[in-house]
Amino acid sequence: MNIQIDEKTYEEIAAIISSDASPVGIDAKKTHILILKMLMDINDRLEKLEQKTR
Repeated sequence: MNIQIDEKTYEEIAAIISSDASPVGIDAKKTHILILKMLMDINDRLEKLEQKTR
């Protein structure tokens, strides 16, 4: 899998999830919330598309 992401978006996401207090350098809670929010948005969009095709 090859994921393409522009540098600006990459840096914006990195700034949001970074954490100096974490040994791995990211805030796991923020990261999971961001992922879940994006998945919920995708799910909402998919449901709208499915309703249009019925």
